[in-house]
Amino acid sequence: MESTNRYDENYESQYEVHWEKLQQELANENLEEFRTEFMDMHPYDQAMFFMEQEKNIRLQIYSYLSPDEIAEIMESIELEDTTSYITEMDPRFASMVLEKMAADNAVDILNELEKDQVASFLTIMDKDAADEIKQLLHYEEKTAGSIMTTEFVAIFKTNTARQAMQHLKEEAPDAETIYYLYVLDDEKRLVGVLSLRDLIIADEETRIEEIMSEKIVAVSVGKDQEDVAQMIRDYDFLALPVVDFQEHLLGIITVDDILDVMDEEASDDYSKLAGVSEIDRPDDSAFLSAKKRLPWLIILSFLGMLTASLIGRFEDTLDQVAVLAIFIPLIAGMAGNTGTQALAVAVRGLATGDYGKQGKIKLIIREAGTGVITGTVCGIVITGIVYLWKGDIYLGLLVGFSITASLVVATIAGSLVPVLMDKMNIDPAVASGPFITTINDIISVLIYFGMATAFMGFLV
Repeated sequence: MESTNRYDENYESQYEVHWEKLQQELANENLEEFRTEFMDMHPYDQAMFFMEQEKNIRLQIYSYLSPDEIAEIMESIELEDTTSYITEMDPRFASMVLEKMAADNAVDILNELEKDQVASFLTIMDKDAADEIKQLLHYEEKTAGSIMTTEFVAIFKTNTARQAMQHLKEEAPDAETIYYLYVLDDEKRLVGVLSLRDLIIADEETRIEEIMSEKIVAVSVGKDQEDVAQMIRDYDFLALPVVDFQEHLLGIITVDDILDVMDEEASDDYSKLAGVSEIDRPDDSAFLSAKKRLPWLIILSFLGMLTASLIGRFEDTLDQVAVLAIFIPLIAGMAGNTGTQALAVAVRGLATGDYGKQGKIKLIIREAGTGVITGTVCGIVITGIVYLWKGDIYLGLLVGFSITASLVVATIAGSLVPVLMDKMNIDPAVASGPFITTINDIISVLIYFGMATAFMGFLV
């Protein structure tokens, strides 16, 4: 551990030295010295240095580096930031940077820009690169087609191992990955896959169809990106082929692209669970943050008014036994918390694919059992506390039974609502924490005052 820490300290020290030298070379406009120092850094460190600079310094860096080198930096930067950097470059230089990037990453950036900006870049760009990007731009967002790359290595099943190896050497510099070679028939349909290891150890004159694997796992071009991420996770693939309805190979999706998808989907689910239309970014203005949060808050305020109106209907009950009002926050709060716990478990299980059809039923049954146990225990504890506090066993039993019933119903609702939404092809995360909490407030108030009204004779 001590040696590891020493290594980390040395690395940080070297990084700071690099940083200071780079700042100095830029200030002195020493082109060659800057390039030597900058290119000695890891691409990620280059990106971190680049992002810390003011716009005028970034413009200077663009003039010192080639489109190829800038493209490599862009690959290490988050999409939201990359789009702003692309638009501040000279359009011709930016188009060359996009050409040098992996096609799928270039498409992600262009999808964030205005249509006239996209058209401008595609017009300036090299025709072959523009055609490839246009092809990917046509696919619907968040589908396999929108995140795939067309930079892969494909061989024919009639090739020999020697021919395949020669083709691999020619295509490798531009390929996204070379660990898998995809095997096509004469009609360019995907019929097999060959690992780089199997190709290396094969006899040079062996035909590819003799050594390829015919156990192909592929996804259709219109498949949802979240389902693709699930497949790559389940099968531990480095890449997954994308095909059309006739099994023609269109592209591949690599694991690094899927990591971006998983991060995006996790942020999206977190936003919905928090009752926000989009996740807030650190550089968002107060107005933009408010705009993202207001839709859910307005919806929830109407649901809150429903809760208030329900309490109003039990005004006579409250007039007769005013002490009942003391326990409204307790019962509503516990029901909301329990429902949110069940919701989190259900949404996570549905998002990761841990529950099949039978698994969903087991989930609901398990959560119902959990609600009964937690509700009973909490009900007994609260009954005792209320009795010792107020000296009224009937009031204690009322509050205890209300908490037990509310927790059971809230737990079932927290697991059942996202399952039903998933069945209706609605994102389960839409059943956000605030939404479930408000629904459970309504349910718990109905249970509490309904029981209080029914057993009023014991309380007065």
